[in-house]
Amino acid sequence: MVLGLVGALLVGVSYAKGLSYATGKPLVAANHIQGHIAANYICHKDLKPPFLCLVISGGHTHLVYIKDYTEFEIIGKTRDDAIGEAFDKVARVVGLGYPGGPKVDKLAKTGNPNIQLPKTHFDNLDFSFSGIKTAIINLHHKDPEINKADLCASFEKTVTEVLIDNTRKAVNKLGLNTVALAGGVSANSYIREQFLKFGEENGIKVYYPEPVLCTDNAAMIASTAYFNYLDGNLADMSLNAVPNLKI
Repeated sequence: MVLGLVGALLVGVSYAKGLSYATGKPLVAANHIQGHIAANYICHKDLKPPFLCLVISGGHTHLVYIKDYTEFEIIGKTRDDAIGEAFDKVARVVGLGYPGGPKVDKLAKTGNPNIQLPKTHFDNLDFSFSGIKTAIINLHHKDPEINKADLCASFEKTVTEVLIDNTRKAVNKLGLNTVALAGGVSANSYIREQFLKFGEENGIKVYYPEPVLCTDNAAMIASTAYFNYLDGNLADMSLNAVPNLKI
């Protein structure tokens, strides 16, 4: 039970089965998104459920209620683009190339967030980033000489406000005072800074992994597998790769 590109997953699952069989060690399944969440446990020994986790990556924008180490409930998600995908598309539009997240983050530090961009809100805790992406494409198309640093800073500020707005609603709804960030986009310096400020102003503890543990890595998979093992969630030789496995 794993998540990702199926070719790579099949190789990994086959190797894990062979290693388990040869060594007599238990086989434990791991979910990619749960791995991103569990990266926080590596860096923060004091972090314990229940808490809210905002998973922000190239493929996901999820608000997840962490009820226990192996018990999760998605309470909000993107209806279109994931936030990491939006970062990449903005980077491509302004000519920064791939991967877009770090490059937008770097250029935004030299700009001013003085460009008004749209936000999409729903009655529930879902997200949408297609509108802001389209707005940036249109602005750049109308004025190719637009200040790209200001555009990146404005994009970063606007999407961060949306993330914080929904996070605030979620912690109020659930009565939580702990928030963790996870996924590749959680390495963004502006998002980290603003979430820490949000936490300080609202009496909420905010956690996020070290940057090296924000992107895909083996340590996060080992972390989530550890908690599955403790909970007795073992697999057998029928384990298969599931590219779109839900948490």
